[in-house]
Amino acid sequence: CSSKPSIDASVTITTDSLDPLNTNTTIEKEKDAIPKMSDSTNDTTANTAIYNNNISTAVPSSRISRAFQFTRLGMGLAYGTATEALKRTTGTVSNSSSYPAAASDANAELLASSLCRMRGAALKLGQMLSIQDETLLPPTIAKALQSVRQGADAMPLRQLHAQMESELGVDWRNKLLTFEETPIAAASIGQVHDARLADGRRVAIKVQYPGVGNSIESDLSNLQMLMQLSGLAPKGLFIENVIRVGREELLVECDYVREKEHHLRFKNLIENDAILSREKFVVPGVIDDLCSSQVLTTEFAEGGTIDKVSSLSQEERNRIGKNILRLTMQELFVWRFMQTDPNWGNFLYDVGTGTTTLIDFGAAREFDKSFVDGYLRIVWANANRDEGLLLDQSHKMGFLTGEENQLMVDAHVKSGFTLGEPFASHEPYNFRESHISSRMSENGSVFMQHRLTPPPEEVYTLHRKLAGAYMLCIKLNAIISCRDLLEEVYDNYVFDIDGK
Repeated sequence: CSSKPSIDASVTITTDSLDPLNTNTTIEKEKDAIPKMSDSTNDTTANTAIYNNNISTAVPSSRISRAFQFTRLGMGLAYGTATEALKRTTGTVSNSSSYPAAASDANAELLASSLCRMRGAALKLGQMLSIQDETLLPPTIAKALQSVRQGADAMPLRQLHAQMESELGVDWRNKLLTFEETPIAAASIGQVHDARLADGRRVAIKVQYPGVGNSIESDLSNLQMLMQLSGLAPKGLFIENVIRVGREELLVECDYVREKEHHLRFKNLIENDAILSREKFVVPGVIDDLCSSQVLTTEFAEGGTIDKVSSLSQEERNRIGKNILRLTMQELFVWRFMQTDPNWGNFLYDVGTGTTTLIDFGAAREFDKSFVDGYLRIVWANANRDEGLLLDQSHKMGFLTGEENQLMVDAHVKSGFTLGEPFASHEPYNFRESHISSRMSENGSVFMQHRLTPPPEEVYTLHRKLAGAYMLCIKLNAIISCRDLLEEVYDNYVFDIDGK
């Protein structure tokens, strides 16, 4: 990944999802990558240039080939560790005690580039690791893993064509007027192509990489073993929990039939939400006859990533920020069905119409009523600075064991109250000037050293989304009253047990 530019100009989010109330976020700007191509499938000169520029690599599609890649990675890490240890012994590197020899710059780059080349479960886990609290990882590894969030290498044309023929039939081109062979995006599971239907409608075609769905178990087992044996996964990271959640997410994301169902479900929810519809939030339609278990085609969404609207008026930026928070509250507390991917590229804003389009529902998931009951009580406690309720619910839900020392308890409470600040009063909250992100990160070292248990598994995905909503408001420099959003949800919520 680090050898090529990123897929789109977006803001990546670093989240400590290991503690329910610690959301340590940082922003990193990325640059545009794969250039736009003309609407011509015969522009072979440009395509060849792109695919020969270290952007296109074949996806290892069989278990044997992927196992070989892991073996090669393991040998490379071992060699890099030995080389780094020798350098430290001879005094040719400085600050040798700041991180283990396994976390050398060379090993970090090797790990990141290997994950980008393999795609699938290997890259997905790398992306999940990259959004954990950066204080838990050696700085070289944290920096290198930032690149895996920028996207994957693209498939060569032969693999792309084979996938399209396998999924849509040998005559798939006859269903299209044009098809851009250079992808406009490439991620862990698949890549996206710009195309036009015979009737002229512009569509986005997502094509899954071959073999990634069949290699989830072996990929995750091999990568977990490498991370643990190499010492790159510290104890406080709870790597086994990250692996388990990653496995569940990948099984869902590799099923494009299920993603289509999630997409249509979200489209219906948005269209039937009076406020979000009025605020011009939309979900594009699905093109059924160009969908399969590994290909998903939808109407093309106009506009740019939503983080690019910082030049708009304060009123418009406030409107967007507040409705993103409203959407997040609806997803969790009303629908109990959330798109959990925090990538801002999944929110496209059209400056001309003021429309916000939601895309990519592979990471959508449901939340049990019992979890939402407890979590809403925690959010309410945070907003009202109710330490007793916060600690009581944290113990009931398994965020705390009851055996933590006072330092950990105090950090937990402080983190929670900071997170609840935007909802504490009806006064407009200035997300940027509040420095809420940096203040949240102050507790990172305490959580790393004194955390006794990982949180409920729902939190790994939930906090990615919550952090994304906060960071978007910071990016927009939104100044908005948020208390009414929480009060509306809380006043209308029906708890199963214990009332309010």
